[in-house]
Amino acid sequence: MSIGPDCILGEEGPVTLCNCQLGAQVRLRGGFFDRATLLDHVDGGSCAHVRPGTLLEEYVSFGHSVGLKQTVLLPYMTMGSLINFCDCLMAGGTGKDNHSEVGSSYVHFNFTPHQEKATPSLIGDVPLGVMMNQAPIFLGGQGGLIGPCRIAYGVVLAAGQVCRKDHLQPGRLVLPTHPVTAADRSYDHTILGAIDRRISNNLHYLGNVLALDAWWRLARAPFARTPWQTQLVDGAYGRIQEMLDERMHWLDQFAQRAAASVKQAAAQGLNTSHAPFDRQCAFVQAWPAIQLALQEKIKSRAAITASKDTASVLARLHTSSDYLSAVRGCSPSDQTRLTTWLQSIVDACVQLSTPTV
Repeated sequence: MSIGPDCILGEEGPVTLCNCQLGAQVRLRGGFFDRATLLDHVDGGSCAHVRPGTLLEEYVSFGHSVGLKQTVLLPYMTMGSLINFCDCLMAGGTGKDNHSEVGSSYVHFNFTPHQEKATPSLIGDVPLGVMMNQAPIFLGGQGGLIGPCRIAYGVVLAAGQVCRKDHLQPGRLVLPTHPVTAADRSYDHTILGAIDRRISNNLHYLGNVLALDAWWRLARAPFARTPWQTQLVDGAYGRIQEMLDERMHWLDQFAQRAAASVKQAAAQGLNTSHAPFDRQCAFVQAWPAIQLALQEKIKSRAAITASKDTASVLARLHTSSDYLSAVRGCSPSDQTRLTTWLQSIVDACVQLSTPTV
């Protein structure tokens, strides 16, 4: 537990902190915070409910009655009020006047009728997001996102819609579609449908969390030059470990549900050699090897190193005393090198999904 200098806590109501790390000039007007790491200048409204696995980077702000868990918000991210935004990583924007935003009364739907949470969503990403040089993303109020989704930079999801699919083309305006036609039909929640996108998006998310870990260890940690800054680094490592544990747990649960889905389909006389059950069978068979490879990447992540070219870029980065200024002051070529390095970490995870899965 640590609190940096010049923090303001409890202006509008009690603030409860359990095993948290706060940076400098953090302002929390009220709420409950458990195993959360909040960097410099985070500004939060009252009635917050912030649970483990939450990492809020510099200048993140949110209004009142916001619920976060397993949530990563990169610098300058802004959220309105009355929001539930668990199991998400969001980035985008270039500064306090050009930032990604989540509108009020927004929900990330992270629990399925199949009773599992292999549903993390990437709104932006780590390799480009940490450079703070991308177009902002806007999630309009009174809306929702059904995880797992991936949203590209510059995408605007207009207010009043529930997004059910990926939007991977940058710079698009997505307007609400016509209301879904009402339906009432037989439904068995133990039988899954198509799963390829679910698996791909989970591996993308895990890869991005591993890339974030590498970024913190090799790029961010050297900027910790005071005891409370060192506590922030240790806190970030703890939050990342919690994210990795959570994602691996739910992906394993999803594999078990896929196996149960095939078994139930066969019991009902359905043809399990055809889609979507053939893909479910392939994933169930491939999962032990994928799981082992992911566990090895997670276990050995502290030993990750950068190439000689990337290390030289990081060395130039560390000549500055301020992290945000250093990254935003990188030359375009240096930013490209760093992004390429981080993207290679993501790609190594995504490629674990073989063509048969």
